[in-house]
Amino acid sequence: MMSQYHDDDEFMADEYEMEDLDDSTEEELYGRDIGSDSDVDEYDYMLKKKFENTTAAQARRGKDIQGIPWERLSITREKYRQTRLEQYKNYENIAESGKGSEKACKATNKTGLYYDFRQNSRSVKSTIFHFQLRNLVWATSKHNVYFMYNYSVFRWSSLNCNKNEVLNVSGHVAPSENHPGNLMEGFTQPHVSTMAVKDNLLVAGGYQGEIICKYLDRPGVSYCSRTTYDDNAITNSLDIHTTPSGALHLTASNNDCGVREFDMENFRMTKHFRFPWPVNHTSISPDGKLYIIMGDSPEGLLVDSNSGKVNILYLPSKTIKLSKYRFKLNILEFMNSSVYGAIKIG
Repeated sequence: MMSQYHDDDEFMADEYEMEDLDDSTEEELYGRDIGSDSDVDEYDYMLKKKFENTTAAQARRGKDIQGIPWERLSITREKYRQTRLEQYKNYENIAESGKGSEKACKATNKTGLYYDFRQNSRSVKSTIFHFQLRNLVWATSKHNVYFMYNYSVFRWSSLNCNKNEVLNVSGHVAPSENHPGNLMEGFTQPHVSTMAVKDNLLVAGGYQGEIICKYLDRPGVSYCSRTTYDDNAITNSLDIHTTPSGALHLTASNNDCGVREFDMENFRMTKHFRFPWPVNHTSISPDGKLYIIMGDSPEGLLVDSNSGKVNILYLPSKTIKLSKYRFKLNILEFMNSSVYGAIKIG
């Protein structure tokens, strides 16, 4: 994922070109010069609309779920979507790797109704610093969402639409508890690249291999550590999971080609495996015996979590495989996505 960090400029330029199209709707509405009193009234009206929420009832009456007033724009929603699909460029570590996936994938049935729109709260925003590092929003229930905004993690409730800060890393962050391996001097303004929240535990990972652990029912930070001092140390993903014995564990995937597992009762590292390439994400089977590991390679790895024995799974670009039973090899289907990061199976 991030091993090409210094070579992303060309893609980022393309991304910004695409964002110019995204911004054009806002510029047309909010960026016009203000002259007469009527212009001021119009501007105030549109500024209010920009941060107004959209409810399910409004959506059923025809209001755009993102709150975009297409009737006031010179382009329709359908035309805009068509243009975006035609112009959007996916970032590929391996050139043209996405084209081959279309042959392996079945056509998607778009007639089914899998979920209903409920609410869009545009006043609640998350901050994504890098286009590839987007694991910065976590829903722990139907109504609770944790998200990163600048240098703070907030909890937002969809029931009362209130948000409160649970972790601030804009200054100096240091642990308030004594644990073996705890970096008592802490960190100064760590740049958070990923996070995970589960069972009252919040863990944030940083660009320099930082790990920051906070229990939501305790004051302060419980644990700070550097998983690696490698030059390429970015923490790409974190996964909090419960072992069959009931212990709470954390798995960290890093750009130093390592996967590490921690027992969160004492924050002790219990496993450390290394692979030939930077690891972007690790998923753990329900029984804790298997990892599925994806990284800077067209091959995915099925790994025995105890011995580290590796089996190779080939995954065409932009696809995932769904199996009848998680992590079994009786593969049923390929799923395809037109945009990277658009598929996530829980």
